[in-house]
Amino acid sequence: MRLSDLQNKDVVDILTGERIGNIIDVEISNDTGNIVKMIIYQRKGIISVLKGSEEVSITWDQIKKIGSDVILVSRNL
Repeated sequence: MRLSDLQNKDVVDILTGERIGNIIDVEISNDTGNIVKMIIYQRKGIISVLKGSEEVSITWDQIKKIGSDVILVSRNL
């Protein structure tokens, strides 16, 4: 799977059902070449347009399922 494929999917917290955002970047391990964490662009309503948005990091361990349209994560480990 390519990064561009991941960027088109919504990231959703499996415990709350909340849409977290979309992947904008990944961090890759220098040793193994595997993805260590994903950086999520989190937009929170109209106010975020004025104040900007937040970036949230999701570690690879927090990912529970990658589907055709959605990536399910658990932020509460």
